[in-house]
Amino acid sequence: MRQAGRYLPEYRKIREKHDIISICEDPELCAKVSALPVEVLNVDAAIMFADIMLPLEGMNVEFEIKEGIGPVIKKPIRNAQSVRALIDFDPKADVPYVLSAIELTKKRLDGRAPLIGFCGAPFTLASYLIEGGPSRDFSNTKALMYREPKAWDLLMEKLTDAMTSYLQAQIQAGVDAVQLFDSWIGCLNSQDYDQYVLPHSRRIFRALESTAVPKIHFGTGTSDLLESMKRAGGDVIGVDWRIPIDVAWQRLGHDMAIQGNLDPAVLLADSDLVKSRAENILKRVGSTPGHIFNLGHGMLPDTNPQSVIDLVEFVHGATQKRLEVQVK
Repeated sequence: MRQAGRYLPEYRKIREKHDIISICEDPELCAKVSALPVEVLNVDAAIMFADIMLPLEGMNVEFEIKEGIGPVIKKPIRNAQSVRALIDFDPKADVPYVLSAIELTKKRLDGRAPLIGFCGAPFTLASYLIEGGPSRDFSNTKALMYREPKAWDLLMEKLTDAMTSYLQAQIQAGVDAVQLFDSWIGCLNSQDYDQYVLPHSRRIFRALESTAVPKIHFGTGTSDLLESMKRAGGDVIGVDWRIPIDVAWQRLGHDMAIQGNLDPAVLLADSDLVKSRAENILKRVGSTPGHIFNLGHGMLPDTNPQSVIDLVEFVHGATQKRLEVQVK
């Protein structure tokens, strides 16, 4: 969950000379950044350093990543004509640097930790394309969705095709798991999700069924959508901090794994509170297998790296003790 970021001094030094896109486009530098959290924080898996917007450039979308704001689209999509102007995405031709970075990151990790690839989910990418950037109410997105359902479906189909091929290419390049990020899906109710989003996310997961890699389905603000997200697909559902993790798991059923769900802001507090909140999550999970301890969303820029190191050490220690008790 944004493992490599502005909170890491090592990353900040790199950012003094390189912007996000230039890091992504330099496979060796990208591999170095991707492996940093394993080397510095001792986390159990590395996540490829990339931006969810990268494939869109290959679809004829002009954008820039503005510091403190995020992706900004130069010509937002607001009608069917703009949707039809999007061209097909070819990962090997359009983002070869990502695939090369995966291979180099695997070599750098040298078996110490698995590597997770990812992409933006069709809805989240569509919302950026339509709004032109981050949004609070997603009014333009919902307007196109409601008023021009054919244009909406065409946009989602194009994005679904692109993200399917992107994840397939990442898997072929060597990632050990993939994650579909639907960061903004919480702005929808379950009825709209089922009608306008679920079929497209489901198509991505079904296309990946033949692969052996685990598939993670993540969103924020999804307390009303958990059952729908399960129907859409994935081996693991990621949940944020707005719902107790045991409640979320009961609703999802223990036939699947769950990821989460510490509030990233807790890491801004003192160590006692961090450990208390982490311990609460572990107690709620209990001995049920299939839990990936994680944050409920991305690391905040003001996070103290030592707080993350201490958290990882605490979770490792607590789970090891629990395993020892179970063995006895």
